[in-house]
Amino acid sequence: MVIHPQSYPQPVCIVLKGFKNKGFIHSTSTIAQNICSFMISHMNKPFRQTTVADKLIGELDRALNNIFCKQTSSRPFPADIESSDAPLSPDQKRQAASLMRVNHAGEMAAQALYQGQSLTARDPSLAGKLQNASLEEADHLNWCRRRLEELDERPSLFDPFWYAGSFTIGMAAGIAGDRWNLGFLAETEKQVVRHLNDHLDRLPENDERSRAIVEQMKIDEQGHADLAEYLGAAELPQPIKQMMKLTSKVMTSVAEKV
Repeated sequence: MVIHPQSYPQPVCIVLKGFKNKGFIHSTSTIAQNICSFMISHMNKPFRQTTVADKLIGELDRALNNIFCKQTSSRPFPADIESSDAPLSPDQKRQAASLMRVNHAGEMAAQALYQGQSLTARDPSLAGKLQNASLEEADHLNWCRRRLEELDERPSLFDPFWYAGSFTIGMAAGIAGDRWNLGFLAETEKQVVRHLNDHLDRLPENDERSRAIVEQMKIDEQGHADLAEYLGAAELPQPIKQMMKLTSKVMTSVAEKV
């Protein structure tokens, strides 16, 4: 590679001219040539390789942000689209808040689940699809948090527990293999859709804002289940499905009240 003096980076030229004027060097051409070649050859190289510790710190940062911080949604807030802010009675408000707290806890778990699954997925393309799906789940999380604030309520106090448990389960599903990973995802989303249908039946009829959020969440969750099956999800054994239902029942029962 030939680098002409007029193409040297300006800071390099200034430093080399200073050295030449002081008599430290007699020619800037060869030294500048070597410096510029070195800079260009290393320009696109990472400073160091990412380690396991880096990934763990990144996941911890993501977890703390999801649990304690408000995030920016990538899509519009469904409650602001074709829904009125109808007044709710105190009982209706409590009912809506308890169900949206359950939904928020579920989305907290979903975030952790997707992250755990993507970390241990064997196929890099599958890991990418899981991470993309987690972006939609992040929207759900933000929408539920915002609706809880509108209802003057807080998320579940057990959110850190839901996150940690789901992250561990997600990693285990990924370790089992990609087909089982997808099977776990498909069954999870099918159960979530059933929960959301139940919530639509239980939400106050005039709570259009909560209903708009849940309707969009249901569409997205069904899409994730369909995608997992399209990618070759394995059918989970019945005992595992029953265990998943039991775990979900415990979480929803607790989150609805605390």
